[in-house]
Amino acid sequence: MAAIDGLPPLREVIASHGLSAKKSLGQNFLLDLNLTARIARAAGDLSGMDVLEVGPGPGGLTRGLLAEGARRVLAVEKDSRCLPALAEIAAAYPGRLEVISGDALEVDALAHLRPPIAICANLPYNVGTELLVRWLTPRDWPPVWSTLTLMFQREVAERIVAQPGSKAYGRLALLVQWRCEARIVLSLPPEAFTPPPKVSSAVVHLKALPEPRYPADAAVLERLVAAAFNQRRKMLRAALKGLAPDIEARLEAAGIAPTERAEQVSLEQFCRLARELAR
Repeated sequence: MAAIDGLPPLREVIASHGLSAKKSLGQNFLLDLNLTARIARAAGDLSGMDVLEVGPGPGGLTRGLLAEGARRVLAVEKDSRCLPALAEIAAAYPGRLEVISGDALEVDALAHLRPPIAICANLPYNVGTELLVRWLTPRDWPPVWSTLTLMFQREVAERIVAQPGSKAYGRLALLVQWRCEARIVLSLPPEAFTPPPKVSSAVVHLKALPEPRYPADAAVLERLVAAAFNQRRKMLRAALKGLAPDIEARLEAAGIAPTERAEQVSLEQFCRLARELAR
């Protein structure tokens, strides 16, 4: 990668700018440019696309995205210590990298981009799930972005792709799979990072569907799924009794046994029940 963009290896970048990962910011730097290039490639064909990256740090993935042909990369970085290193990358790719100094939870970064848009990031552990939920719940669907290629703790990645009957299956799986195709595309051990986290990581690729897989009102479905999994050990007739006085009849009308538990119910069944509750 250094030979591609003429920039120094990331260990030299970190040393020259005195960067060290901050636990308070959920930072774990991925220094192998071959790995960051693989993540960029997992995002698909980036030519002609604007790409949003959150938490670029010293810019390893940023360099991968640019080298893979992204039309433009907008990087949101909260840690001001990383800005000089990112400025060096911007100079090497004139007009193709813009850096916003700020908190991704407070910046409406997507408003600065032009479709088609991809989001690709090694997300800080402490804000990853919250950002994912925001991107999955815009006011209108389909969203402005086409794909999400995101690194999470392995446990979170498994919750995203989980199927009914597994312990990982829950609200996150349903939220994602209702509106997206989702798959794990890369797994990374702790030693791939500096400093090594205590857990393994995985990259998940999500492709936005043109419309949800099954018809349902988003607010009703979210309320239903939240109630079901907040008491996942209970039978649904007990877990959902606060949603409707005749919940057993509604469950049966949706083809769900009232004695089932949430983790046994498919996305299609939850959507069918959401339609029953919306009547």
